[in-house]
Amino acid sequence: MRPQLFSNPCSLLAACALTVAAFVAPSKPLFAEGTTAEAAHRIVAVGGAVTEIVFALGEEERLVARDTTSNFPEAAAQLPDIGYIRALSPEGVMSVDPDLILMLEGSGPQEAVDVLKKSGVAIADIPEGFTEEDILKKVEAVGEALGVPEKADELVQELGDDLEDARAHAQSNSTEFRVLFVLTTRGGRILASGTDTAAHGIIELAGAENAVADFSGYKQLSDEAILSAAPDVVLMMQRGPNHEVAAEEVFTHPALAQTPAGQNKRVIVMGGQYLLGFGPRTADAIRDLSQQLSDIRS
Repeated sequence: MRPQLFSNPCSLLAACALTVAAFVAPSKPLFAEGTTAEAAHRIVAVGGAVTEIVFALGEEERLVARDTTSNFPEAAAQLPDIGYIRALSPEGVMSVDPDLILMLEGSGPQEAVDVLKKSGVAIADIPEGFTEEDILKKVEAVGEALGVPEKADELVQELGDDLEDARAHAQSNSTEFRVLFVLTTRGGRILASGTDTAAHGIIELAGAENAVADFSGYKQLSDEAILSAAPDVVLMMQRGPNHEVAAEEVFTHPALAQTPAGQNKRVIVMGGQYLLGFGPRTADAIRDLSQQLSDIRS
């Protein structure tokens, strides 16, 4: 087994939920008598990265439902949707008669999670995190919960190598750009990502600098804070097929228009789960973001 590498959210609720919580060690699911991890065949995956890992392990035939954020690969989107990861209802989850729930840390609301944990259905808590090693921990936790640790070991090796390669690619393309991740511009207010977030993690892995690293989580920025941040590039999640519309919209903000990013109309738009999921596709996302930053520089 490879040594560890030690180191889609359209609302304010989703933004805050992307903030990393205190580390919670993954717990082993408690199966009903006579049932084992290997025998669980009616599995619900909660969390886009969790679902992608199940598919990467080749165990997707055991899935009977997924949450709204689990829209990749295409086959996952065809499964029944039991609701948004932060707004689960016990009735929705239990309606598919699961024998195992793979639940990404931060799922909620807590009242619903508490009810599900009292239901008698086995639940595996999958740790969240926004570093390379956190991705590998997710794989290990999912593999253990599914009873396929050998497959997980192989995937950890593969993803670990891929992440190292992506990091090397990003370092060779390093732009030292100051990047501002903008979640929303609703009401003319910029909601941006500080530290301890998926956005902060991917920006750093791509060889750039988070333009606002003096607070944790997501925060609405004042005009003064935006001007002080002086981002070279704005990073946003894709909300439609036309990226140019997003760019035109964000730079109508008076303060942002005065920054280097606004003056040069520098904006990068990428798919939310792809960019912020921290799952099997993250190495590709690192390369993609790094290359787009490099293209802007040149």
